[in-house]
Amino acid sequence: MPYTIPAAPTASPTPSLLHRELQDLLDTLARTHRVPGAQLALDTGTDVIAVHTGTADTATGTPFTADTAVPLGSLTKPCTAALVMLLADDGDLDPDEPAAAHLPELSGIPDVTIRHLLSHTGGLPTGPDSDTAATTTAARYLAAVCTARDALFAPGTDFSYSNAGYVAAGRLVETVTGMPWPEAMRVLLLEPLGVVPAFVGDAAPARPVAAGHALNTATGQARPARQNLAPLEAPAGALLASALDLTAFGNALIGRADLLPPAVAKEMRRPEPAARPGALADGWGAGLALYERDDRVWCGHDGNAQGTSCHLRADPESAVVVAFTGNAGGATALWRDLTEELGRLTGIRVPAGARTVDRGRPVALPDCVGTYRNGTTTYRVAPGADGAPALSVDGDLPIPLVCYADLTCDLSDPDTGRPQPGGRFHRDPATGRVDRVQISGRTARRITDDG
Repeated sequence: MPYTIPAAPTASPTPSLLHRELQDLLDTLARTHRVPGAQLALDTGTDVIAVHTGTADTATGTPFTADTAVPLGSLTKPCTAALVMLLADDGDLDPDEPAAAHLPELSGIPDVTIRHLLSHTGGLPTGPDSDTAATTTAARYLAAVCTARDALFAPGTDFSYSNAGYVAAGRLVETVTGMPWPEAMRVLLLEPLGVVPAFVGDAAPARPVAAGHALNTATGQARPARQNLAPLEAPAGALLASALDLTAFGNALIGRADLLPPAVAKEMRRPEPAARPGALADGWGAGLALYERDDRVWCGHDGNAQGTSCHLRADPESAVVVAFTGNAGGATALWRDLTEELGRLTGIRVPAGARTVDRGRPVALPDCVGTYRNGTTTYRVAPGADGAPALSVDGDLPIPLVCYADLTCDLSDPDTGRPQPGGRFHRDPATGRVDRVQISGRTARRITDDG
């Protein structure tokens, strides 16, 4: 019997009161946050409501539609992870075997498993910037980055968000399937979901696509931003999709679509004990961020490309899936406001990010002063003008840190002074010395004590 591609979820043809309220809400928030265009899809388990607003590309005036595909950035990663887990379900690999068993270029880190790659617990550095990555091959990139010398911690003992880990995961897909990563993504995941493939760098995309935008703060005008992603980084960030496409994938992640067997979806959602992602989420599984809200654990991921912000949340218990795309940096703040309003309108309390915890009063943490490194990225913690610690990354202007007794820290917003979730410091249990810092999910190893 020939295989038939199932259709992605589609919005109800009859606009309901909730549909109109969500449309008005998205229109208003897009204007408030100066986001040219956005999409929202809500699957309640019984109904799908999708709304969109604005302009896909301010240079051309092309309107956003329900089918417009948006650069997903890191929301590509759970799709790559799903490919790996499907191969594991077929018996082609074991998530708990060393990744080097399939990729000789990882021979320098023989204890890092495939699961470590997917859950960011392998101790791998982030990887070089896209311009640098564009000058080499995937094999040489991995051999240079994934070394014992640059390891941030022992595999399976902590968390550090790593694009390099997903370059390796994509290379693994290619090695096992014999197909280039985009082809494997199209054949094994996108088409079975009913999604028309689109990737960063497509010369002639088969569907309408949105540009990311940067806001000129002086004029208030949004201008299209060029996507800058090296081809070898595609498994970490090259997908484009609509909110409805993401809803289809979210249904697969909670076992409501035939693409992922329920056992595979459950395995992807299983939290890794060592994964403490700090400001990014409350936990991490095999490719999925985990978010706690009201005694439930949602799964999903966030993604930012150049001038885009995209988000997916799925609740296995209630079968609710929420997806959002926006084509400007301000769409991240739009998403936060949107989740609050969704709770008011629908009673569905969607976690925008990691839960907020009362950590008490700020404390002094003088022994955090020093220089830390993640691959080629340098984090410097030094006393600021008021004596409190401040963080600079690769020599950028320092940002004040607010530290707490549990070693977590916030970053003070330079414009408002308000604390934003930053990360945490780590003490070596044997010496008591602060030996690592994690900022926005990325861990850096201490290399000097002087500030």
